[in-house]
Parts: sequence; structure tokens; C-alpha cells
Amino acid sequence: MIRPDALFRIGSTWPRDPRIEAWFALTDPLRWVVRPWFDRMRACGGDVREALHDGCPVACVADAPFGCVNAFTAHAAIGFFRGALLPDPAGLLQGTGKRMRHLKLRAGEAPDEAAIAALITRAYDDVRRALA
Repeated sequence: MIRPDALFRIGSTWPRDPRIEAWFALTDPLRWVVRPWFDRMRACGGDVREALHDGCPVACVADAPFGCVNAFTAHAAIGFFRGALLPDPAGLLQGTGKRMRHLKLRAGEAPDEAAIAALITRAYDDVRRALA
């Protein structure tokens, strides 16, 4: 049985993964919806590393991911690998898995920027604490 607070790890991370810039360069307008949020993940601290994992940009501390972004046909998403453990006073997070949670962004809808920024910071801090 997997502990609900166990860290998921990915194999290889880099300070900057060039495949992520290539992912954002593809002509899909919803990728630009999540670009500033991935940039915010990158800016969380000097220890943030990244990888393209399962086809989407992932932000990590060491090899432990804390957030990811992806774009789909009708929406874009920001995911949190330990989102089930995060406080979410704005009620933005969706999902029913043991750990992963996400929020959806749609073109033309104004997101709750302060709440999303707080979730990103909480996710980063949570993984840093778990690694300590």
C-alpha cells in the first residue's frame, strides 16, 4: 500500500529542460493560458528543476514533482502532485485520486490568480518540507 503522503519521484530533471520550451512553442492557444503559471512554478526557488514527463511540463524540487501544466481541447490544467494534501480555501482543486489534484482554466474565463499563486507556493513548500 502506498502511503498517502509518499513522494512521487521522476527519473531525470534539469534546471531548464529545453523540451519544455519546445512544448510551449507548439501552436496550441491553450498552452499560452498555462505558460505564466509554469513560469511561476519555475520562480518558486533556486532549487526548482523541471522535466517533460508524460508529455507535459513538470516542476520539481530535486526529483520530486510539485506541479505540472497541460493543455487539452477545451481547457488547460494546472496539476499538483500532492494536491489532496494542500489547503484549498478557494475550492479550485478537482480530482478524487489519493494525491493528485488539478484545476481547469478555460480561454476567456478570468482565473482566481491569487488563489492559484497560493496553491503553487503551498505545493512547492509542501514538497520541500517532505524532502527535508
